[in-house]
Amino acid sequence: MGHLQPPHPPGAAPVSVILHTPRLTLDELETDRDAGFILALLNEPGFLENIGDRGVRDLEGARRYIEEGPRASYAGYGYGLWRATERDGGRPVGLCGVLKRDGLKDPDLGYAFLASVWGRGFASEAARACLDHARRALRLGRIVAITTPGNVASQAVLKKIGLKAAGVVRLPGKDEDSAYFVSEG
Repeated sequence: MGHLQPPHPPGAAPVSVILHTPRLTLDELETDRDAGFILALLNEPGFLENIGDRGVRDLEGARRYIEEGPRASYAGYGYGLWRATERDGGRPVGLCGVLKRDGLKDPDLGYAFLASVWGRGFASEAARACLDHARRALRLGRIVAITTPGNVASQAVLKKIGLKAAGVVRLPGKDEDSAYFVSEG
């Protein structure tokens, strides 16, 4: 995938940086480094309401989520959800990336940000950069996205970056439809 390797302290494992935006760095999640952040993000009310309960209740569960989700996706597909970190200050603020989701033929653009940074444009900035990365670097054609039907803010982000509403879809094992968006490559 051509990861850039930033300078790192001697003895520290290098972090795989995927891309930079004007205000964010997106890099691969690291199991131990990011467990606390993932625990907090996955248990925020907005995540639970709009994305779903992943059953992560402690640091061990967060480590398992990272290993079985994003890290397995990196290994299997060469992409996944990446940690979005503020370039000014280095604070992790969300996740954004491309997923291969059961029930969707095409790769899926996904994101989630801490409520404390909502309204600052990070979701649009990261999603636009990930969509461009998926097309140019990963050579993926059609990219799709899903949201809960009531998540108007997330739908606005998808429309802002050029995806088009294309009805609804029901994923395997789900009881409710998701709003479905598409972007031709």
